[in-house]
Amino acid sequence: MKDISLHILDIAENSVTAGAQTVRIVIEELPGQDLYRLVIEDDGKGMEPDFAAKVTDPWVTTRTTRRFGLGLPLLRQNCELAGGSLDIDSKEGKGTRVTAEFRLSHIDRPPAGDIPATLRLLLAANPDLHLVYEHRSANGTFVFDTRQIKEFIGDLPLNHPEVLRMCSTYINENLLQIGAECQTKNDSKLAENDINH
Repeated sequence: MKDISLHILDIAENSVTAGAQTVRIVIEELPGQDLYRLVIEDDGKGMEPDFAAKVTDPWVTTRTTRRFGLGLPLLRQNCELAGGSLDIDSKEGKGTRVTAEFRLSHIDRPPAGDIPATLRLLLAANPDLHLVYEHRSANGTFVFDTRQIKEFIGDLPLNHPEVLRMCSTYINENLLQIGAECQTKNDSKLAENDINH
């Protein structure tokens, strides 16, 4: 996976598959510590201790469509290549917390990627999911919470094209305001494509 946003999408989709009702995503850019930290936490079914200990092995997976899983093994490899580490804390019946750390200045650290598009895809596919996204940079903190969005939009579903477009714009503008690392695509039709394809 070439950027962090794709890792976020992969892990969050795993959380939903594991029955999560809430997924919390936190990114911290900490120049003073030369640290880029990604934390994804869910309230899904969690993993058995034996499986959790082996989950970064590419030959270990719960999928029935293929015989190996590459998401977490690739994330671990990307962390280690960038002078960081990957930690997975999972409690059966309670949920899972994935913490990925990279040296912020490391030449091999994957770029952030298109965070607004990733969150938009998660909303489009999982409109009932309680999604919390928090991004902290040296210039401030931004928090996006779907419960607050639902209060604002009333009866409209979260995966309505206009709502998706609004959320994407809102996330993008706030990430720019705090100077967060983020690649965005200014394509107003992308939100509609999430629904129509």
